[in-house]
Amino acid sequence: MKRNSLKLYAAAGLCFTVFSCIDPIPEDDGGPVTGAGPAGPPLSEIAGLLAELPFGPEHVREVHNAVSASSENGYDEEYTMANLFSVPGSGVGDEHTGTKAAEYANPVSDLIREHLLSKARTKSAAGGRTFENEEDVEKYIEALASSDIQVYWPFSDRWNGSGEIPVITFDPENESTTNIGYRIRRTGDGMTEVDTVVVDEKMAEENPVWVVNRNSDSGFLSLDMMRQLYPGWTGEGGTIVVNPSRSSSGNTSAGSVRTLILKDFTMNRNYDSWFAGASEFFVKCGAVENFTASTEAELQLYSPSITDFMIVVKRNQVGKAQPFNAVLISDWTGQVDNCAFMIIEDDGGKQTSWECTALVRIESKSYGIEVDLPFRTRDDIVWRGSLSSRYLEAHDNTPENFGDVTITFEIED
Repeated sequence: MKRNSLKLYAAAGLCFTVFSCIDPIPEDDGGPVTGAGPAGPPLSEIAGLLAELPFGPEHVREVHNAVSASSENGYDEEYTMANLFSVPGSGVGDEHTGTKAAEYANPVSDLIREHLLSKARTKSAAGGRTFENEEDVEKYIEALASSDIQVYWPFSDRWNGSGEIPVITFDPENESTTNIGYRIRRTGDGMTEVDTVVVDEKMAEENPVWVVNRNSDSGFLSLDMMRQLYPGWTGEGGTIVVNPSRSSSGNTSAGSVRTLILKDFTMNRNYDSWFAGASEFFVKCGAVENFTASTEAELQLYSPSITDFMIVVKRNQVGKAQPFNAVLISDWTGQVDNCAFMIIEDDGGKQTSWECTALVRIESKSYGIEVDLPFRTRDDIVWRGSLSSRYLEAHDNTPENFGDVTITFEIED
């Protein structure tokens, strides 16, 4: 995600220099934490509704195709309600790559609509909610399709392709590790029975489980999407493209230009309950790009730029280094002594910012330029602070811990 005049190098990020920072934190209204869209109906209601549907093997395949596509695009194993109703079987990110989902004769969206219409005709409840007429049904579907609700299928890569209906549960949104779920069984006479069971992560590892939860990442470009959309990124982590800007003479006023690269990223613990799915980290950086000012007057020509990277780390990737290979400071001249670095794990809340002062040098004097890095009040701040050039040089290509993540930086001359 780009702001201001930030240049993008191979899905690059830039680092920003800072000297001091403060946190303006507005009061939180205590409302629900939502991600990409409105809250929509209660998650428990949607889980109950899905448990009433006459799923067949083709519907299980549709959900699996969608969550697999999302995963391949660098997102969680998720099937958003927006995609379920608009492009059945499509994954998050397919709209950027132009990938076409398979066509389904009787998609899950049709099952939902037909079930709700049948309940409206008899004035009976679906998922615990009563519908009076067709208009009620269409309004409900519209609210569901525009919400941030999705079906999350943890460990979907272990599915054996059977027509077994997964156990259906929902995120209790209270950090609990267990919840009730619905196991759908077919009887010998062709009927179905629904049993209530206790669901935990161990069950999800050993049996297919669908979790109705909320989406928080579909509105952002994942690392894998950046690799696909920008041709400089290939293979595991992509190819680093270094193309620093130079002054008209071909040299900076402070000598050679160095490039700081975030080589890899390791999550050392899961941040949320397993019901909430993967952890979405944002690497937030800013910089005074290609700073070569030699006078205070020239200082006025520079303004900071900010970029955000999202990296999704699935629960089974804990402790495993994820290749990143992004340029953080592309034009790091000798006039930049420090950089600041911020990592948050997305949890929502009200928009706020980290107010920082970028520090640059002209001859022997230091000057500050204000930088605001956005985050939200309920985000977990994994790590933030100032990194000196001396520190980065001493720890070049060495994994170092920053809070609950491990990062390897690399400096290229």
